[in-house]
Amino acid sequence: MGVPISQMWTVARYVVGQKLRGNKHYPLVLMLEPLFRCNLSCAGCGKIQYPAHILKRNVSPEDCFKAVEECGAPMVSIPGGEPLLHPDIKEIVEGLIARKKYIYLCTNALLLKKKLEEGLFKPTKYLTFSVHMDGQEHHHDFAVCREGTYKTAIEGIKLAVDMGFRVTTNTTLFEGADPNAVRGFFDEMMKLGVEGMMVSPGYAYPKAPDQAAFLQERKQTNELFEMILSNRRKGWVFNQSPLFLEFLMGQREYECTPWGMPTYNMFGWQKPCYLLQDGYADTYKELIETTNWDNYGRASGNPDCAQCMVHSGYEATAVNHTFSGFNGIWANVKAMLFSRYANPKAKKKLVEAARKPHGPLVSHGLTIEGKPFDPEQNAAEVTEREAVGAA
Repeated sequence: MGVPISQMWTVARYVVGQKLRGNKHYPLVLMLEPLFRCNLSCAGCGKIQYPAHILKRNVSPEDCFKAVEECGAPMVSIPGGEPLLHPDIKEIVEGLIARKKYIYLCTNALLLKKKLEEGLFKPTKYLTFSVHMDGQEHHHDFAVCREGTYKTAIEGIKLAVDMGFRVTTNTTLFEGADPNAVRGFFDEMMKLGVEGMMVSPGYAYPKAPDQAAFLQERKQTNELFEMILSNRRKGWVFNQSPLFLEFLMGQREYECTPWGMPTYNMFGWQKPCYLLQDGYADTYKELIETTNWDNYGRASGNPDCAQCMVHSGYEATAVNHTFSGFNGIWANVKAMLFSRYANPKAKKKLVEAARKPHGPLVSHGLTIEGKPFDPEQNAAEVTEREAVGAA
């Protein structure tokens, strides 16, 4: 099981309570971004493109706690940037643990081994390191635009697991992903002893330099995930709603729940979601009451939402469905009990896919704004950003 019983019970009790109170627009996970600064410069990231004076800024622990209490979600995801670069990350994590929030600290793990050896964190059921891993070694290093990151991340994962920390992996799949390689990657991650894996299709950030790498059509996304998630190996464990995974496979139709994972950062509460930036609200209450939610999601006809299937919009929908009544609970139980998803058609597609070149490593070179990617220039930009953050 990819999620501890205590966490499942906390979430279940929270969701049922919200439903009994008739509250439709309730948050499931707070996406708390304490900084945008990072020690990588990934082509698919929309955060590191901000100017230097923005990258220098950090959200204070006090503002983080205020946002958490204002929102009230039982779980807090801490993305970035790279959260381990925040000078007060220890205080932020300890404050959230004291509030009994289940934390997913999202990290590229380049600093994880160092921070653990320094004793910055202590194992607890409330803290999970969610390590961003984009595939097997060569795929991961290519995706994050730096060689050696996979090996460094693996060292951090192994140490965290050995020390008793909860560890999950978080994988974003892009255009040209090789389904056979992804399945091999799942095997590698489970051998490390991680608690579970999370996976989601990449969807275009307006600020991301390489727009061509994102999956563009739902049908394409469904076909990819059908190959990857059908005929599962017995040892695979996912730290996600099984109904969301069925949605990715094309077995369910869901509408987006953009308020399910609200985002708070140095600018305030981001409207309407983690991916789109249609302004900011000063308070969570203002975010919920002044955002025209009918303008978002596939049913709205908004072209920015038409092809999106990202977990930050649809995981909450799947969880909401689970606790909507007997049918939702039964669907979730069936998905947990019968999780192999035998599919001869998908198996045949995997065999065919093995004969074809896949991914940007084989089919095309990575381009940034129409120009070939330059690793040395990328490294220089990261060094400059780290210097800005330290200033």
